[in-house]
Amino acid sequence: MTLSELLGVGVQALARNRMRSGLTVLGIVIGVAAVIATLAIGQGARAAVQANIAALGANTLTIMPGTVSASGVRMGMMGGQSTLTVDDADAIKREAPAVAAVAPTVRTNVQVVYGSQNWATQAQGVTADFTIVRAWPVASGVFITDSDVRGGAKVAVLGANVVQQLFGTADPIGATIRVKDMPFRVVGVLSAKGGQGWGGSQDDVILIPLTTAMRKLMSRTTVNAISLSAASETQVASATEQVTDLLRQRHRIRPGADQDFFIFTQQEIASSAEETSKVMTLLLASIAAVSLLVGGIGIMNIMLVSVTERTREIGIRRAIGARRTDIMMQFLAESAFLSLAGGALGVALGIAAATAVTHFARWPTMVQPGAVALAFTFATAIGLFFGYYPALRAAGLDPVEALRYE
Repeated sequence: MTLSELLGVGVQALARNRMRSGLTVLGIVIGVAAVIATLAIGQGARAAVQANIAALGANTLTIMPGTVSASGVRMGMMGGQSTLTVDDADAIKREAPAVAAVAPTVRTNVQVVYGSQNWATQAQGVTADFTIVRAWPVASGVFITDSDVRGGAKVAVLGANVVQQLFGTADPIGATIRVKDMPFRVVGVLSAKGGQGWGGSQDDVILIPLTTAMRKLMSRTTVNAISLSAASETQVASATEQVTDLLRQRHRIRPGADQDFFIFTQQEIASSAEETSKVMTLLLASIAAVSLLVGGIGIMNIMLVSVTERTREIGIRRAIGARRTDIMMQFLAESAFLSLAGGALGVALGIAAATAVTHFARWPTMVQPGAVALAFTFATAIGLFFGYYPALRAAGLDPVEALRYE
């Protein structure tokens, strides 16, 4: 029998049990769609994280509170009280020649009010070097100045999302907002940055002078982090070494003792994010692949049932000259058709699901041709693999016994 004849006979046989065939195909559809959607979400998140990290600049470093001990218990990076101060940041700026700009920051969640509108967001206390270190210019107005920081001025620079929520299309420059019942005059609006890759938006923030945030909003003497910009990419290692030596000296850390700070470079953060994203993507894809295996088992089940139901038909075909190879190829063609149909529908559904996630959840996705080809090929291989045994069983039926079967 030619290939077209095999497919024709196979389609006719499957069409006689449309409901059963449809439910079998559904298993492959769900499996392929799940694989494509999860890979798209994982790839999209990884690309977004890498883009956000790259936007900070390859020569950016971040100092975070490190290991400290409390009552004999060693705390992790975020587990203890910060020992980083504004004086540390000033010392780094003065005494670390490989560092070009320093931006200490504090942050807290606040409710911002303007007129009848209010919005929950994050307030960050920053210095004038923030725009240099973060490569984040203002879209309109001006940024916080050194004199604003020295004088503890009540001025604010708003992220694009906060502007949209409080002012809509109106110009916020010069308006007065209230943060924790304190008035702040809006002097600038940051350029839009977009999402963070793991959810949320970088634009959902208001920036105020560091001293104002520490004294009037938070009543604290330490900072959450210190961001640095090395003089060039080639001086990142030198800057890391200089800052480490300086902070160990300032914090009186003995040789061999644990540091009370961590220094991260953008390369380290990018590498860590890459590895984490790979693991999560692999985990999600592995879970989704189970659906494909279940779909393959479904194909085997329906083909075995089909062999039993069509035993007499197989006997008649063998009696009039059909070879064992013809019988085997017929059943393989049917299982291949089921897997190919399920794979095609699954690809369409997976792409649609990834698009829906981007549209409704605002989560970045990236459907790669390689992932689509992999899922489709895997589905076809599963169909043929699980269809082989039923086909072999059908081809092995004795013609005489098959003709006697009722």
